[in-house]
Amino acid sequence: MVGTQVTKAPPSLLYMVKQVELVVRSHLDELVKPAGITALQYTSLTVLERHDGLSAAQLARDSFVTAQSMADLVRSLENRGLIRRERNPRNRRELLILLTDEGRALLARFTDEVRELEERMVRDLSAHQTDQFRQALAKAWHALS
Repeated sequence: MVGTQVTKAPPSLLYMVKQVELVVRSHLDELVKPAGITALQYTSLTVLERHDGLSAAQLARDSFVTAQSMADLVRSLENRGLIRRERNPRNRRELLILLTDEGRALLARFTDEVRELEERMVRDLSAHQTDQFRQALAKAWHALS
């Protein structure tokens, strides 16, 4: 096979998505490290910022962690005063997790830096391509949920 060129298949989309996730998590971990939290903790706080008053199970699902990991994460965030737990008035057996003012302040501290990280991620895309990328990711997520 002298002179024959073998064309390699491009990496799978799953592999590429995982690469992006890992590099984003690495940058986010470095970004929030001075506040003494991890990227996973930051993600959970942002979920609560959008949907305050979730059960631990729902927060775990929305934050992409196991229930056991969420239990440890909630305990840590509560000890830091970034979240609080209250009984659900409609189901007294269930505890709801709420963002505290301290948690909101911590998120506000990182708003600009996180936005800059996201902008850096898509800086070679046009606004239209960025919108298409966001839509494609949402459709991919829905297809697998």
